[in-house]
Amino acid sequence: MPSGGARARSGPAPDPTALRRDRDAGEWTILPGEGRQGATPEWPLTEQTIREADLWETLWRKPQAIMWERYGQEFEVALYVRRFSEAELMDSRVNLSTLIRQMADSLGLTTPGMRANRWRIATDEVAERRESAAKQQPAARRTARDRFKVVPGDGGE
Repeated sequence: MPSGGARARSGPAPDPTALRRDRDAGEWTILPGEGRQGATPEWPLTEQTIREADLWETLWRKPQAIMWERYGQEFEVALYVRRFSEAELMDSRVNLSTLIRQMADSLGLTTPGMRANRWRIATDEVAERRESAAKQQPAARRTARDRFKVVPGDGGE
């Protein structure tokens, strides 16, 4: 095994909020949270199974699909879909799961893959603030009268 040198996951993860962004090679791309709109591309490989068709449709609605379309990665996504559907089978090769993870990283389908590609998914900031404010609201204070416990009985006679 070679020693030293840069590797895909070596070093700290890039920080999109860093003050000195010039250290990082390139800017971050913000992907819309609602995902890719429009028709799904045609399946580029041979004979598509029903499971592959379902995965293909699902993946092309994700926000990352905007970048796949921009870079013409239809074949890469199709190969990922094919290998993923093979990995789901009971008698699949063990090393197939490693390949799937690597492919998912390169397509930006995992958190480390999103960071490596410098992609972030936009969030609904108004909804986040509303949820945050609701969580920070103090619980309604109870009065001493509210804390009295009613004891069943006839009044102690």
